[in-house]
Amino acid sequence: MTTDQSPPASLAEIRALRESLPTHDADARAAAEHRNSILTKPAGALADLEDIAIFMAGWQGRAMPEVNHPRTAVFAGNHGVAAQGVSAFPAEVTAQMVQNFQAGGAAVNQLVEALDGDLIVYEMALNSPTADFTQGPAMSDEDCARALAYGMMAVEPGVDLLMLGEMGIANTTSAAAIYHALFGGKAEDWTGPGTGVEGLALENKVRIVREGVALHAGNASDGLDVLARLGGKEIAAIAGAILAARMARVPVILDGYICCAAAACLHAWAPESIDHCLAGHLSAEGAHSDVLRRLGKKPILQLGMRLGEGSGATLAAQIVRSACAMHTGMATFEDAGVSESVH
Repeated sequence: MTTDQSPPASLAEIRALRESLPTHDADARAAAEHRNSILTKPAGALADLEDIAIFMAGWQGRAMPEVNHPRTAVFAGNHGVAAQGVSAFPAEVTAQMVQNFQAGGAAVNQLVEALDGDLIVYEMALNSPTADFTQGPAMSDEDCARALAYGMMAVEPGVDLLMLGEMGIANTTSAAAIYHALFGGKAEDWTGPGTGVEGLALENKVRIVREGVALHAGNASDGLDVLARLGGKEIAAIAGAILAARMARVPVILDGYICCAAAACLHAWAPESIDHCLAGHLSAEGAHSDVLRRLGKKPILQLGMRLGEGSGATLAAQIVRSACAMHTGMATFEDAGVSESVH
């Protein structure tokens, strides 16, 4: 979906998009699988890299996938629940980090430069945080739909790989509540240190997650409703970007624990809606490995990172680009005059 289309005005309009979600290009995928079978290497020798290249071919709709215009989109939002002391940093840090992104001083800036991609940072009304979800829904239906529509702007013509990230004090609390609501278990199963809370502060964070989910669990109709009740504007925007990328058949690389909360809400609503997504890395935050297992995603990288801001996804894009370059640039056995097998 590109910006020349009318943005959805309600969650009902978002739900209606399920009927028009495109699938991958089966012909392009089949052609990529055939090419992979005749490249100058033993069968399966490049393992996951082969799978990534074929995945990219199917969603880009070309047997020779390429990454020429990668984009990292970082969404920043503030959370009303931050007032309950769930983070080691004050809410003002969200705006300060946005300034750091814009000045080129954050980790993700360096990773985007190394990738030769572009970075766009979206501020989600930082002066108007979501409501405290222990007192009521974090967002109204309309506010959530507006945030989803805002996120859709990240997908523009020419972008051929989209990496998604976030910034927002207290958003690990929001993500933990989303997972607890969607997947059950105990609040402490999903609640990690985030920015570094521990001891009594971590116990307070677990309590907030437990109370928020208890308030909303019986009233949420689907994953999008969970997103509105427990999510943040930046998490909703990530969900919107994922949906817009799907409509445009642009492959997506998800970042870590918080980014995947957006994908989890979409998956709970329509499991097929995140088929075009790769998991960039396994975060050290919370129960991310369990999240990825439930979403059916295998992380590209496992480096113990938990920074957010799209850092893991952007770093993983280097691997995705390399996989496409090998698939596209390698010679076939015939081209190279190499025997395919020795008997």
